[in-house]
Amino acid sequence: MRAGAKVNHLSYIGDATVGEKANIGAGTITCNYDGYAKHKTEIGAGAFIGSNSALVAPVRIGEGAYIGSGSVIGKDVPDHALAVTRAPQITREDWARRMRARHEGAHAHGPAAQPHASEPASSAAADIPKSHASD
Repeated sequence: MRAGAKVNHLSYIGDATVGEKANIGAGTITCNYDGYAKHKTEIGAGAFIGSNSALVAPVRIGEGAYIGSGSVIGKDVPDHALAVTRAPQITREDWARRMRARHEGAHAHGPAAQPHASEPASSAAADIPKSHASD
């Protein structure tokens, strides 16, 4: 780590070079081991890595580059560029209540409860997390 670089709490920065005055946000990790070998991450001077980001090595983050919080970065980021990866947020109103009803119904009455009347039968399983898919 070079002078003035900051790595905040709950971060893991392994097998990495961190340039001067780079800022590594809380919860950021370098994913440097692929099960067979360790790989390097290079973070340029003045780079800003947003909180809860994962840098998948081998990867280079350029000087002055910004990484958006929560991003998973697996490709090199040029100097002074912004890189951000995000899946769209999906909100399903009343989903938790319906999931609990199906879950409790499956245990109390055998087979899983039928989908809510307002949703097509084919979409019911898509709304259930995999850990509950067999309910």
